[in-house]
Amino acid sequence: MKPEITVLIIDDETAIRRFLRASLDEKQFKLIEAADGREGLRLAATGRPDVILLDLGLPDIDGTRVAMEIREWSEVPIIVLSAREREQDKVKALDAGADDYLTKPFGIGELLARIRVALRHSRKTPAEPVFRAGDLEVDLASHVVKREGVEVHLTPNEYGLLATLVKHAGKVVTHKQLLTEVWGGAYTEESHYLRVYMGQLRHKLEADPTRPKLLTTEPGVGYRLKVE
Repeated sequence: MKPEITVLIIDDETAIRRFLRASLDEKQFKLIEAADGREGLRLAATGRPDVILLDLGLPDIDGTRVAMEIREWSEVPIIVLSAREREQDKVKALDAGADDYLTKPFGIGELLARIRVALRHSRKTPAEPVFRAGDLEVDLASHVVKREGVEVHLTPNEYGLLATLVKHAGKVVTHKQLLTEVWGGAYTEESHYLRVYMGQLRHKLEADPTRPKLLTTEPGVGYRLKVE
């Protein structure tokens, strides 16, 4: 039986590629590998991967540039695997088109979970406008939001923020992305808007707003709507 999922690994570290080969079940995953950015771009175009695991510190092209070039023609999920821990590196990669970010070293269990979320999101069809996670239900067609079956009233900006997170469910959405989509390009520096409106959303949608389980913060980077 052939593996169902093709994973492209773009990483110059032999040890990481060996770890992934040993950890990802060959019955489920077909792995193709590139040790630099140019080969990675070629395989992204010819290998038809279902998901890409991308290092940022490549020997020829920075991984952020690789993500940007892939995004010019493909929506394939890209998960960055990098030793870079600075917030600005994460933000830059996510703004360039990456869907998620894991800092090395990482556990294979967490990586598999991120792959599952990325694949679920990529295979969702726009024809299904109702999103569900836990006791939350969002009907994107009618703009109706329910918690535990009871309709919740949201302001236009609250709904816009939630709808944007729903459309990118499971992914980290950066502050810049959220501000641009909800308020417009002139508001990309107004991060206090997000703090205020995210706090209001949590009070309306979380069982315990002080310990959110659904609308989570990625410190210094953005927010994520968790879908486990």
